[in-house]
Amino acid sequence: MHALLSAVEMTGVMGWEILWALCLGFVLSAGIEACVSKEKVGQLMPDSSAKTIVIASALGAASSSCSYAATALARTLFRKGADFIAAMAFQFASTNLVVELSVLLAVLMGWRFMAAEFVGGPIMILLVVVFLRMTLKPKLIAAAHKQAMLNLPGRMEGHAAMDMSLHTGTFWQKVTSSKGYTATTHYYWMDWYSLWPDILGGLVISGCLAAWVPQHFWQGFFLVGHPVLARFWGPLIGPLVAVLSFVCSVGNVPLAAVLWNGGISFGGVIAFLFADLIILPILNIYRKYYGLKVAAILFATFYAAMALAALAVEFLFGAVGLIPRERSATIMQEAVRWNYTSVLNVVFLGISAIMLFRFLKTGGPAMLRMMDDAPPMDAPAHHCCH
Repeated sequence: MHALLSAVEMTGVMGWEILWALCLGFVLSAGIEACVSKEKVGQLMPDSSAKTIVIASALGAASSSCSYAATALARTLFRKGADFIAAMAFQFASTNLVVELSVLLAVLMGWRFMAAEFVGGPIMILLVVVFLRMTLKPKLIAAAHKQAMLNLPGRMEGHAAMDMSLHTGTFWQKVTSSKGYTATTHYYWMDWYSLWPDILGGLVISGCLAAWVPQHFWQGFFLVGHPVLARFWGPLIGPLVAVLSFVCSVGNVPLAAVLWNGGISFGGVIAFLFADLIILPILNIYRKYYGLKVAAILFATFYAAMALAALAVEFLFGAVGLIPRERSATIMQEAVRWNYTSVLNVVFLGISAIMLFRFLKTGGPAMLRMMDDAPPMDAPAHHCCH
């Protein structure tokens, strides 16, 4: 009973520590999404040229999504004419180069981890593009497209098809208008609705591991006594830990903090964070979307790109002295205290309440019900909140 209560207490403390950072990240992300039209995204990705990959990555970072919605949106773009490799670049950027992940990493683990995510993310996307060009022949892409056109259900297709963005005016005009505010509140609560299972799962798993697994186990598992081997072992094992954790998106940040405090290498943390797109449920979705053979290729190429990009980050940050020496992520406090974190939590809970009121008044619950439905293959994007 004591061990169980310790895990529950640790989970609660972690949740309190990350609450305001999550709220801030979701607010910023929702504001950006309210200004980016998903209808036009696919038209900007006709091939896998360097220019298109850069555009796809930028659009993905602006179109912040949970991992499931990102995979669903990538398939939608592919079906509507986008290049397959460009769609994969978009998918990676929409989960690894997004505002909420950056805020959470900076607050809980430090700015170096946030910087590593932004340095390693483009490297990983570049490697994904190179590897997919080497392995995916036109015949395989054609087979993947045929499978995608079957419209087999995965998860979060409704979220991926939801487009509540404004199409006219400057960015500031869109965000500050009445319709822009409504769209922002809808995206904000849509993100919470779609991500809370992963956030809760990450907190519960992290709380249990922090309370129950002794430090010497982590140190042995991550080869802390062999510094040179540990630098290579971390990027290799990090994605595999993520695959077995079933946690994706920002939900894996608390677990990343536990692994870092346990002794995994800097590159291992980054590889773990990258691997939200190869967890077991999403691998099964790839199988449904594109067929077993293409799904196997995606797993192999994604894993290789994640490990190599994380290894590059390990050596780059090590060379310039940016790898933290202390292993004490701020998420691992012993108890909830009245400090700046608590003040910020109260402030953002108030902001969330105000946004919830607008959300409820403007058809938000009906929009969430639409999220759980897979739209027809040729259906236009939903515009439900204006």
